[in-house]
Amino acid sequence: MSAVLRVPTVLRSAVGGKSEIAVDGATVGEVLQQLTNVYPAIKGQLLNDDGSLHRFLNVYVNDDDVRYLGGVEAAIRPDDEITLLPAVAGGAW
Repeated sequence: MSAVLRVPTVLRSAVGGKSEIAVDGATVGEVLQQLTNVYPAIKGQLLNDDGSLHRFLNVYVNDDDVRYLGGVEAAIRPDDEITLLPAVAGGAW
């Protein structure tokens, strides 16, 4: 069985409007690489050129922040729920 990747509204246009995508991979990095192979338009919003997570992207596996689980090396198991959550930044006061 595959893990489920939840895609927020702001990123759905880059993945054909899908809110959930079944993904396979042993790590967060493998899952995101698979996603960017299928949907290349989303790569710049997820990963830096060196393969690390974009600094304005929060990724959660079963509600746990992957930055505390090993980043792109965080393990993924079947039935895990992976949530992408872009940070909101910028603006002027």
